[in-house]
Amino acid sequence: MQALAETLAARATELVSRREPFVRATVVRAQRPTSAHAGDTALILSNGEMDGFVGGNCVEASVREYSLQALSAQEPLLLRVVPGEPSHRGEEGAVEVSNPCLSGGAIEIFLEPHIPAPRVLVVGTTPVAQALASLGAGVGLQMELTDGQAADPRPDDAALIVASHGREEEGALEGALRAGVPYVALVASEVRGAAVLASLDVDESQRSRVFSPAGLDLGARTPGEIAVSILAQLIAERAKGRHPAPDQGQPATAIDPVCGMTVAAVESTLHLEHGGTTIYFCSRGCYEAFRKDPEHYDASR
Repeated sequence: MQALAETLAARATELVSRREPFVRATVVRAQRPTSAHAGDTALILSNGEMDGFVGGNCVEASVREYSLQALSAQEPLLLRVVPGEPSHRGEEGAVEVSNPCLSGGAIEIFLEPHIPAPRVLVVGTTPVAQALASLGAGVGLQMELTDGQAADPRPDDAALIVASHGREEEGALEGALRAGVPYVALVASEVRGAAVLASLDVDESQRSRVFSPAGLDLGARTPGEIAVSILAQLIAERAKGRHPAPDQGQPATAIDPVCGMTVAAVESTLHLEHGGTTIYFCSRGCYEAFRKDPEHYDASR
């Protein structure tokens, strides 16, 4: 048990260093008969892969499904799995799933998503750049100071802010726009900023995405005040994307044709191809039952 805990701790550290999101699932209560015990832990990756142990195949199917939902929502969730006909009952912060494959008992598992801090590239070493790096860390952002030539904007970055006072601005801005970075800003006067934007080798729709002058109009004058205005604008822009439509951004699911359980429709879920369709299963038992007599379950779907 101690060896497994150390292995999972090392794995979690590795995932954090690689900026990979994951969910830590911890059994907080187990009612007999169950194969898991309070304190058992697993890590679930964004593709549904699972390391560790929090119960048998049937429980793991629900843990995988709701872990992916917790990652999508970026909110923790208490999952309770009980025997019974397929159903789920949710309330704020918790969900209860009935699973016909369980022979008895019940289990409660806390699902805690770990999301990498949003990365913000700040081009420059000016006082404003330094103030951004200092203040941004305090609001949960991973701030990275760089120069224009070394900047490597990625689509998953939260922002690129150029605060270099005329040094290597164009290449950094163009790279961020082409990478699809959602917030791109230039610290400059209105006149100089317009000249820089006009020189960019991008189309007008991309050019219009650059916030210049950077920051909200707060009457900022000092480097610290300017940094606050920029971070406030960044936070406001990020908030606009936090409420997708109800049908968007939800992990794909499927129905196990044997037991009727909802499962995550991902590669790591037990599945097979039948009649040109991928069929997903909650457990090996359901998988084998379908494989032996697929026509029966085809007819019952």
